[in-house]
Amino acid sequence: MISNNLQEVRHTLDNGVCLVAVSKYHPVEAVQEAYAVGQRIFGESREQELRIKHESLPKDIQWHFIGHLQTNKVKYIAPYIAMIETVDSLKLMKEIDRQGAKCGRVIDILLELHLAQEDTKSGMTPSDCLALLDGGEWREMRNIRIRGIMMMASNTDDTEEIRREFLLARDFFNAVKAKHFANDTAFDTKSYGMSHDYLLAQQCGSNHVRVGSRIFG
Repeated sequence: MISNNLQEVRHTLDNGVCLVAVSKYHPVEAVQEAYAVGQRIFGESREQELRIKHESLPKDIQWHFIGHLQTNKVKYIAPYIAMIETVDSLKLMKEIDRQGAKCGRVIDILLELHLAQEDTKSGMTPSDCLALLDGGEWREMRNIRIRGIMMMASNTDDTEEIRREFLLARDFFNAVKAKHFANDTAFDTKSYGMSHDYLLAQQCGSNHVRVGSRIFG
């Protein structure tokens, strides 16, 4: 079933859109089934669960951390994580840079925006994110690479509200790209869109979608 679901999702993706298969809470066997049909990028949100899967599964898997990350957990994932999508503070950015230096790695990160209506969602407001970038401290960090932005839309059936938030994310990405990353081709990732709204997200400029239940059930 997983392999069929995965193929169906792939057929709906625009060219150049990266698919992160959200495997959190699903067993190693489920990841293996998706891996067997060519999926290599998986998203996890808890360090302990991720550690077990990393140790059990093929080493060419690219693991993306997509949950709230505490600074004291960074050291455990820094040796192998492909991307941390939920960087929501300068403090966390500094710790990722520090642990990346210890491992001799440059770790890709995304800046997490809070654009949704729910207070429970994490992330920086656009103004806080701009203040972080304008501060410029990140430019001295040699063991992180800022690849773009990520966000989660409001949990609502109001399609127009979701579209509005996605377009805000797209416009914010474009503004930040022009101001701080105009000559940086690595700043290229707009990560928004999940199982229920990734088709709309693509229409609104997303090139990096995180799909879980549509694949794993």
